[in-house]
Amino acid sequence: MGIPSRDILVALVEDVPDVRLSWRKLIDNCEGLRCVCDCESGEEALRLIPPLSPDVLLMDIFLPKMSGIECTARLRLLLPETQILILTSSFDGDLVFQALEAGADGYLLKRTSPAELRAAILEALSGGAPMSSEIARRVVASFRGRGLARDAALRLTPREEEVLALLSKGYANKEIADKLSVGTETVRDHLKKIYDKLHVHSRTAAAARYFAARGGGTA
Repeated sequence: MGIPSRDILVALVEDVPDVRLSWRKLIDNCEGLRCVCDCESGEEALRLIPPLSPDVLLMDIFLPKMSGIECTARLRLLLPETQILILTSSFDGDLVFQALEAGADGYLLKRTSPAELRAAILEALSGGAPMSSEIARRVVASFRGRGLARDAALRLTPREEEVLALLSKGYANKEIADKLSVGTETVRDHLKKIYDKLHVHSRTAAAARYFAARGGGTA
Protein backbone atom coordinates (compact mmCIF):
# COMPACT_ATOMS: atom_id res chain seq x y z
CA MET A 1 0.00 0.00 0.00
CA GLY A 2 1.27 3.48 -0.86
CA ILE A 3 0.39 6.84 0.68
CA PRO A 4 -3.12 7.83 -0.49
CA SER A 5 -3.74 11.23 -2.09
CA ARG A 6 -6.75 11.80 0.22
CA ASP A 7 -6.70 12.06 4.02
CA ILE A 8 -5.12 9.01 5.67
CA LEU A 9 -7.85 7.14 7.55
CA VAL A 10 -6.82 6.08 11.05
CA ALA A 11 -8.62 3.81 13.52
CA LEU A 12 -7.75 3.68 17.21
CA VAL A 13 -8.13 1.01 19.88
CA GLU A 14 -7.53 2.27 23.45
CA ASP A 15 -9.46 1.32 26.58
CA VAL A 16 -8.76 4.35 28.81
CA PRO A 17 -11.33 7.07 27.93
CA ASP A 18 -9.11 10.11 28.58
CA VAL A 19 -6.20 8.59 26.71
CA ARG A 20 -8.47 7.55 23.84
CA LEU A 21 -9.83 11.10 23.53
CA SER A 22 -6.32 12.57 23.65
CA TRP A 23 -5.13 10.25 20.89
CA ARG A 24 -8.19 11.01 18.76
CA LYS A 25 -7.47 14.74 19.06
CA LEU A 26 -3.81 14.10 18.31
CA ILE A 27 -4.68 12.19 15.14
CA ASP A 28 -7.22 14.74 13.91
CA ASN A 29 -4.78 17.60 14.56
CA CYS A 30 -2.10 16.00 12.38
CA GLU A 31 -2.09 17.28 8.81
CA GLY A 32 -3.53 14.74 6.40
CA LEU A 33 -4.79 12.34 9.08
CA ARG A 34 -8.40 11.63 10.07
CA CYS A 35 -9.60 9.39 12.88
CA VAL A 36 -12.55 7.39 11.54
CA CYS A 37 -13.13 5.17 14.56
CA ASP A 38 -12.02 4.89 18.20
CA CYS A 39 -12.76 1.70 20.12
CA GLU A 40 -12.48 0.87 23.80
CA SER A 41 -11.91 -2.89 23.43
CA GLY A 42 -10.71 -5.55 21.06
CA GLU A 43 -14.21 -6.94 20.79
CA GLU A 44 -15.59 -3.55 19.72
CA ALA A 45 -12.69 -3.14 17.27
CA LEU A 46 -13.51 -6.42 15.55
CA ARG A 47 -17.11 -5.25 15.03
CA LEU A 48 -16.55 -1.65 13.97
CA ILE A 49 -13.20 -1.37 12.22
CA PRO A 50 -13.23 -3.94 9.37
CA PRO A 51 -16.10 -2.30 7.41
CA LEU A 52 -14.20 1.02 7.47
CA SER A 53 -11.00 -0.39 5.92
CA PRO A 54 -8.72 2.21 7.52
CA ASP A 55 -5.25 2.84 6.12
CA VAL A 56 -3.69 2.63 9.58
CA LEU A 57 -4.73 1.15 12.90
CA LEU A 58 -3.23 2.25 16.22
CA MET A 59 -3.58 -0.59 18.73
CA ASP A 60 -3.07 -0.38 22.48
CA ILE A 61 -1.24 -3.53 23.55
CA PHE A 62 -2.96 -3.76 26.95
CA LEU A 63 -6.74 -4.14 26.63
CA PRO A 64 -9.42 -5.69 28.89
CA LYS A 65 -10.44 -9.25 28.01
CA MET A 66 -9.04 -9.66 24.49
CA SER A 67 -5.45 -8.40 24.37
CA GLY A 68 -4.14 -6.01 21.77
CA ILE A 69 -1.97 -8.81 20.43
CA GLU A 70 -4.90 -11.16 19.91
CA CYS A 71 -6.94 -8.35 18.36
CA THR A 72 -4.04 -7.56 16.02
CA ALA A 73 -3.86 -11.18 14.87
CA ARG A 74 -7.60 -11.28 14.13
CA LEU A 75 -7.69 -7.92 12.37
CA ARG A 76 -4.63 -8.80 10.31
CA LEU A 77 -6.66 -11.60 8.70
CA LEU A 78 -9.61 -9.28 8.05
CA LEU A 79 -7.58 -6.25 6.95
CA PRO A 80 -4.43 -7.48 5.20
CA GLU A 81 -3.69 -4.05 3.65
CA THR A 82 -4.13 -2.01 6.85
CA GLN A 83 -0.93 -0.97 8.62
CA ILE A 84 -1.15 -1.89 12.31
CA LEU A 85 1.01 0.06 14.75
CA ILE A 86 1.16 -1.04 18.38
CA LEU A 87 0.93 1.59 21.13
CA THR A 88 2.37 1.08 24.60
CA SER A 89 3.65 3.20 27.48
CA SER A 90 6.69 1.03 28.20
CA PHE A 91 9.03 -1.38 26.42
CA ASP A 92 8.60 -5.12 26.88
CA GLY A 93 10.72 -7.29 24.58
CA ASP A 94 8.51 -10.36 24.75
CA LEU A 95 5.37 -8.36 23.97
CA VAL A 96 7.05 -6.61 21.05
CA PHE A 97 8.02 -9.98 19.62
CA GLN A 98 4.51 -11.39 20.10
CA ALA A 99 2.91 -8.33 18.51
CA LEU A 100 5.14 -8.57 15.44
CA GLU A 101 4.43 -12.26 15.08
CA ALA A 102 0.72 -11.44 15.30
CA GLY A 103 1.08 -9.14 12.30
CA ALA A 104 1.95 -5.69 13.66
CA ASP A 105 3.84 -3.39 11.28
CA GLY A 106 5.48 -1.16 13.86
CA TYR A 107 5.70 -0.21 17.49
CA LEU A 108 5.17 3.25 19.02
CA LEU A 109 5.48 4.52 22.55
CA LYS A 110 2.51 6.53 23.83
CA ARG A 111 4.72 9.55 24.46
CA THR A 112 5.09 9.91 20.67
CA SER A 113 4.72 13.53 19.54
CA PRO A 114 2.32 14.61 16.76
CA ALA A 115 5.23 15.00 14.34
CA GLU A 116 6.61 11.58 15.26
CA LEU A 117 3.16 9.98 14.89
CA ARG A 118 2.66 11.45 11.43
CA ALA A 119 6.16 10.43 10.37
CA ALA A 120 5.61 6.87 11.66
CA ILE A 121 2.31 6.54 9.80
CA LEU A 122 3.83 7.81 6.55
CA GLU A 123 6.78 5.45 6.99
CA ALA A 124 4.46 2.47 7.50
CA LEU A 125 2.39 3.37 4.44
CA SER A 126 5.59 3.67 2.39
CA GLY A 127 6.55 0.10 3.26
CA GLY A 128 8.78 0.84 6.23
CA ALA A 129 8.64 -0.43 9.79
CA PRO A 130 8.45 2.45 12.31
CA MET A 131 10.27 1.25 15.40
CA SER A 132 13.12 2.55 17.53
CA SER A 133 16.56 1.08 16.86
CA GLU A 134 16.63 -0.29 20.42
CA ILE A 135 13.40 -2.22 19.86
CA ALA A 136 14.57 -3.43 16.45
CA ARG A 137 17.83 -4.76 17.90
CA ARG A 138 15.97 -6.64 20.61
CA VAL A 139 13.60 -8.17 18.08
CA VAL A 140 16.57 -9.41 16.03
CA ALA A 141 18.13 -10.85 19.20
CA SER A 142 14.85 -12.63 19.99
CA PHE A 143 14.79 -14.32 16.60
CA ARG A 144 18.43 -15.36 16.94
CA GLY A 145 17.78 -16.70 20.41
CA ARG A 146 15.02 -18.93 19.10
CA GLY A 147 17.42 -20.45 16.57
CA LEU A 148 14.84 -20.23 13.79
CA ALA A 149 16.00 -17.46 11.51
CA ARG A 150 18.97 -19.06 9.76
CA ASP A 151 17.27 -22.40 9.10
CA ALA A 152 14.17 -20.66 7.74
CA ALA A 153 16.22 -18.34 5.51
CA LEU A 154 17.98 -21.31 3.95
CA ARG A 155 14.65 -22.50 2.55
CA LEU A 156 14.09 -19.31 0.53
CA THR A 157 14.63 -19.32 -3.22
CA PRO A 158 17.14 -16.82 -4.70
CA ARG A 159 14.26 -14.63 -5.93
CA GLU A 160 12.58 -14.72 -2.51
CA GLU A 161 15.88 -13.67 -0.93
CA GLU A 162 16.04 -10.71 -3.35
CA VAL A 163 12.52 -9.66 -2.42
CA LEU A 164 13.24 -10.03 1.30
CA ALA A 165 16.48 -8.04 1.03
CA LEU A 166 14.63 -5.14 -0.63
CA LEU A 167 11.77 -5.37 1.87
CA SER A 168 14.27 -5.16 4.75
CA LYS A 169 15.53 -1.85 3.29
CA GLY A 170 12.04 -0.38 3.56
CA TYR A 171 10.98 -0.57 -0.09
CA ALA A 172 7.25 -0.74 -0.81
CA ASN A 173 5.83 -3.50 -3.02
CA LYS A 174 5.71 -1.31 -6.13
CA GLU A 175 9.33 -0.24 -5.64
CA ILE A 176 10.40 -3.88 -5.23
CA ALA A 177 8.47 -4.76 -8.39
CA ASP A 178 10.17 -1.96 -10.34
CA LYS A 179 13.65 -2.96 -9.16
CA LEU A 180 13.09 -6.62 -10.07
CA SER A 181 11.17 -5.84 -13.29
CA VAL A 182 8.14 -7.86 -12.21
CA GLY A 183 4.50 -7.04 -11.41
CA THR A 184 3.27 -6.06 -7.96
CA GLU A 185 1.12 -9.20 -7.83
CA THR A 186 4.27 -11.27 -8.32
CA VAL A 187 5.87 -9.45 -5.40
CA ARG A 188 2.80 -10.14 -3.25
CA ASP A 189 3.00 -13.83 -4.16
CA HIS A 190 6.67 -13.94 -3.19
CA LEU A 191 5.92 -12.17 0.10
CA LYS A 192 3.18 -14.65 0.96
CA LYS A 193 5.61 -17.53 0.41
CA ILE A 194 8.30 -15.75 2.43
CA TYR A 195 5.90 -15.18 5.33
CA ASP A 196 4.86 -18.83 5.25
CA LYS A 197 8.45 -20.07 5.24
CA LEU A 198 9.60 -17.71 7.98
CA HIS A 199 6.41 -18.26 10.03
CA VAL A 200 5.70 -14.53 10.31
CA HIS A 201 2.73 -12.30 9.46
CA SER A 202 4.24 -8.89 8.83
CA ARG A 203 6.93 -7.11 6.84
CA THR A 204 8.61 -6.03 10.08
CA ALA A 205 8.93 -9.54 11.46
CA ALA A 206 10.17 -10.85 8.09
CA ALA A 207 12.84 -8.13 7.97
CA ALA A 208 13.91 -8.94 11.54
CA ARG A 209 14.40 -12.57 10.61
CA TYR A 210 16.35 -11.51 7.53
CA PHE A 211 18.80 -9.54 9.69
CA ALA A 212 18.95 -12.26 12.34
CA ALA A 213 19.74 -14.95 9.76
CA ARG A 214 22.76 -12.94 8.67
CA GLY A 215 23.96 -12.30 12.19
CA GLY A 216 23.72 -8.55 11.75
CA GLY A 217 21.83 -5.70 13.35
CA THR A 218 19.60 -2.99 12.01
CA ALA A 219 20.23 0.63 11.32
